Amino acid sequence: MADVRDLRIVIIGAGMGGLGTALAFAKKGFKKIDVFETASNLGFVGAGIQMPPNVVRVLDRLGCWKEIYAEATNVQGTSIRQGSTDVELSHVRMPDIEEKYGYPHCTGHRSSLANGLFEGCKKESAITFHFSTALARVNSFAGKPTITLKPRNGDEYTVEADIVLAADGIKSATRTQMLAELGTQSEEEDTGQAAYRIMLDRAQMEHDPEMLALIESDTVVRWVGERRHIIAYPVSNKQIYNLSSAQPDTNFAAATNATYTTKGSKAAMLDVYGDFCPLVHRMLNLVPDGEVCEWKLRVHKPLPTWVHGSVALLGDACHPTLPHLSQGAAMAIEDGAVLAEVVSKIPADKMHDPETVSRTLKVYELLRKPHCSALVDMAAHSGRILHLGEGKAKEERDREFRQNGKTGSVPDKWASPDVQKMIYSNDCVQEAIDNYDRLFASL
Repeated sequence: MADVRDLRIVIIGAGMGGLGTALAFAKKGFKKIDVFETASNLGFVGAGIQMPPNVVRVLDRLGCWKEIYAEATNVQGTSIRQGSTDVELSHVRMPDIEEKYGYPHCTGHRSSLANGLFEGCKKESAITFHFSTALARVNSFAGKPTITLKPRNGDEYTVEADIVLAADGIKSATRTQMLAELGTQSEEEDTGQAAYRIMLDRAQMEHDPEMLALIESDTVVRWVGERRHIIAYPVSNKQIYNLSSAQPDTNFAAATNATYTTKGSKAAMLDVYGDFCPLVHRMLNLVPDGEVCEWKLRVHKPLPTWVHGSVALLGDACHPTLPHLSQGAAMAIEDGAVLAEVVSKIPADKMHDPETVSRTLKVYELLRKPHCSALVDMAAHSGRILHLGEGKAKEERDREFRQNGKTGSVPDKWASPDVQKMIYSNDCVQEAIDNYDRLFASL
């Protein structure tokens, strides 16, 4: 008997989005899921990451949240401070996030989140990983799409799938080929921003009472200044303190590599934050010489489509975002959950009908594109507000900060109760269940 769960699902990329997508399809009962990843293994690195209730809801359904939560910090509030003085502009308490939304807002190490997803995938016999294997090209998008793959130490070979899902990131080769076939191209948008990502361990900080208080806390701290800020929080059972920054990419602009990453100068980093307070200086000074890395923050202009035939884009491949709303990984993992939900609704007698498959993938786009686009825009807006220089706009911003969220709104949209309600209460899977039939019929 025909069963939609017999469809062969091919996923390009094993980052947060790819892992989440593979696990979501396995949990829906799909039996043939292949994940192709350029890297030789998932040697998890990276800095801290925020895990808001909307993605925790998905992780819990996928069965991997308990292990991730064991190392996470349950955030109870955020302190927004003037970078130059360390004076608190606003303190927004968040003790009732779990009560309001059913799940907590946590911070953790990226490796903990990725490893939790990977361990979940490894328990599913339906999922097969193919490491050291890059996408060479998409040969066809319609019907049963075919792709050509290039192992690092082997000859190219071709794979036929029923559905191809591209979680291959901001430099997505799938997106480039998809848009070229449609006679267009993606346009990179220069954000003018770059980021330092810093991890300090507890042993480096515990001798300093102010630093110890930071790593011991359940608080996300943001130091803001003109055109730049630093956000910081404890991860890994409070054994590591994560700092991420955003600043003008004037230092990075001279770098010519295409990796969006460059070795930074410690002296340049200290100079960028030269007028920040002594506490920030003491932390930045703990970074070893030669270990300063700077990332260029890139986004793309909105795409005309995320879907072509039986191929769909997800995560950073279609909606890369600035980090100021802490929703990048969350949106990618949610994309995968929604894709698994809508594809599972394809009738068995239509599972090999190209039009039905493509329309179903378009339902995913209709469900996710307005929501993700709104969050991408809001993250950019929040960055502009955080980076105001002296003047009336900054004075008004700081006046709003002093209300501590009592009016229902905070200029830092990540901490704003009204924005939190909009994002955290959104159950992407339930939305797919409730709206699939209507959206499918509308196409």
